[in-house]
Amino acid sequence: MSGPVLSARGLRKSYGDRVVLDGIDLDIHQHDVVCLIGSSGSGKSTLLRCLDLLEQIDDGVIELDGREVSDPHVDPRAVRREIGMVFQAYNLFPHLSVLDNCTLAPVRVHGTDRDEAESRSRELLTRFGLGDKASAHPDQLSGGQQQRAALVRALCTGPRVLLLDEITAALDPELVGEVLEMVRAEARAGMTMVLATHEMAFAREVATRVCFLDRGRILEQGPPEQLLTNPGEERTRQFLRRVLPS
Repeated sequence: MSGPVLSARGLRKSYGDRVVLDGIDLDIHQHDVVCLIGSSGSGKSTLLRCLDLLEQIDDGVIELDGREVSDPHVDPRAVRREIGMVFQAYNLFPHLSVLDNCTLAPVRVHGTDRDEAESRSRELLTRFGLGDKASAHPDQLSGGQQQRAALVRALCTGPRVLLLDEITAALDPELVGEVLEMVRAEARAGMTMVLATHEMAFAREVATRVCFLDRGRILEQGPPEQLLTNPGEERTRQFLRRVLPS
């Protein structure tokens, strides 16, 4: 398709009197890696949750492959079959093995044959260094391993778009690299991704586009080298002075 895989038009979301998203327009095309940056409370996580229909929007339109999915009559579960999401908290089911965590959605939601789902899951677990952890439970894994398992779980459904919400924020610094390497591999493989991140060096390396959010708006966006090196907005420059090494 020539149009965007996922798009938002005029997206608005409030919690009581607090406006969290204030007229967001965003197009995500196939193979895009879009990094959302901005201060805490700027709307990054809420935007991702709205795109995955985990939050009901107050106004605006969300489209997936050109069809509106934000209409209240659309089944959000059907939409989420095509959108994978990984959270800051790993959200693995603690009573299930890693393999069962990965095969649950393909089998129960997508109707995939169990043998086929297990084969695909084992292939991905092996690819990302977790082949020997298939029978382990989440509490037997390190934080980095749990987050990688959560990524594998999202990939097992073959999503059109992968949404990543600050997936390294809860990790010890020495575990961040192993998770980011997995995301790098998916970017190289052409996965379409939108990720909220505080990892500026990583955004510079993998993003096709960086969007700076401020007070619920995309204040500016552009290629990483341009936006992270020579942003046009003073507010963006203020933010980058705080988060980039001097």
